[in-house]
Amino acid sequence: MSEIITSVHNPRVKHAAGLREKKQRELDGLMLVDGAEEVSLALASRAVMRTLFCSEHNRDDAYGLLAKARQAGAEVIHVGGRAFEKVAYRDSPDGWVGVFHKPSTALAELRLGVAPLVLVIEAVEKPGNLGAMLRTADAAGADAVISCNPITDLSNPNVVRASKGAVFAVPIAEASTAETLRWLRRHHIKLVAATPAATQSYADVDWRQPIALAVGEEKHGLSDELLTAADISVRIPMRGRVNSLNVSNSAAILLYEAVRQRG
Repeated sequence: MSEIITSVHNPRVKHAAGLREKKQRELDGLMLVDGAEEVSLALASRAVMRTLFCSEHNRDDAYGLLAKARQAGAEVIHVGGRAFEKVAYRDSPDGWVGVFHKPSTALAELRLGVAPLVLVIEAVEKPGNLGAMLRTADAAGADAVISCNPITDLSNPNVVRASKGAVFAVPIAEASTAETLRWLRRHHIKLVAATPAATQSYADVDWRQPIALAVGEEKHGLSDELLTAADISVRIPMRGRVNSLNVSNSAAILLYEAVRQRG
């Protein structure tokens, strides 16, 4: 086995730890992926790996990450316990952390099918919510996700963690609301806005047509700009005393209505 790095002050360890910060990720065009399953999914999705950190305590390489990393031309670094803890960001790390090049998030690179299903996420702040919606979009087979006026960047380690690596598996773009609306019109995709103020139930919509579901930030929902531009506004019926659901739960309910109708 290669030499084991034990110092938390090692330059490569310090640089990887610095990628927890947005400024460093933007400067380097790199991001962290913590966890064997997530690293494996990133590689399977053709994300470009630069470095794989492997804890000295690893006894199991069930995903064959060492061989995959070397095949991908990535540097494999074996690190001691304290050094690995500095790089890892999960509460219970499993001994694998990858450094990847950030994927492109350009609208122009999205490729759509005949009747696309798109999830539009506007100004959602919490990384856990954003990651959960990416995971659901991947599970539902959405053609694309567009993060509008993003507050949390898609390379945030907590987004990657909450998405279980789906940030690499589903096509994603970042854009302003105005750019998103122009893109949807250009591709003849109807916009469905989820809002508690709507009178129509989500179950009454034909989700089999080319459609984009828009959900908004946690406190105030969608912007007036997006609500005004929507072709259809829908609500989720609420039977109890609470008048709304968590945004990621709402997105899951609506996306899976599309899945149900599309068979």
